Amino acid sequence: MNLPLYWQDQTTMSWRASVLESSTDGIMLDASAFYPGGGGQPPDAGVLEWDGVFARIEGVRGGGALVPREGDPVPPVGACVVGRLDDVRRRSLMRTHSALHVVCGVVYRDFGALVTGSNMEPLSGRMDFNLPEVPDGFKSELERVVNEEIARGRAITARIVTRDEALADADVMRTAQNLIPDQIEQVRIIDVQGLDAQADSGTHVASTKQIGEVSITKVESKGKGFRRVRITLPNA
Repeated sequence: MNLPLYWQDQTTMSWRASVLESSTDGIMLDASAFYPGGGGQPPDAGVLEWDGVFARIEGVRGGGALVPREGDPVPPVGACVVGRLDDVRRRSLMRTHSALHVVCGVVYRDFGALVTGSNMEPLSGRMDFNLPEVPDGFKSELERVVNEEIARGRAITARIVTRDEALADADVMRTAQNLIPDQIEQVRIIDVQGLDAQADSGTHVASTKQIGEVSITKVESKGKGFRRVRITLPNA
């Protein structure tokens, strides 16, 4: 399988690549660690450098085309470039994404609720659940249990399975709807050891201890039978 660099090694922040296509509308590389966005996680940002010149990358379009900042130069086709991620942003998103998986694991284990939606920015995020009722003190108790699980130092690992294997495994389908696109044949599973396993293409830390303490800032009702849990994380 030709795996993207952010699947091969989620800690890759700098790498060399060749330019396959290049215009102000988008730059395609033969290897890229820029996460394109998806599953509630926004795309990476960073820079490309070549021959003493650089272009700031502000996003990623469909198919993996890197979006340069308006007015910045773009490399010629065939050029060898060095890609560098905004590592502070990426690491913050990795911690946030992993934190949301811990929240999901706790809510699923303790309440049997499935995820109906999620979104995140660096160091903040929200997750929606089909959770009709919550007990008194739910917010503070959820925060306590989530941080207990984080402190356990559970390993967070990734594995690749076939689409059929993923769909047949109820333990990795924690969403209320099947969100795996029909054209996807190889599915990446993120495992928070002993707590959570989900089909997920995003980036994560290697241990829950790297997440840091999580604050549950708000629990909202999002219509009959649904709850939204909002979280924040401290700066590293």
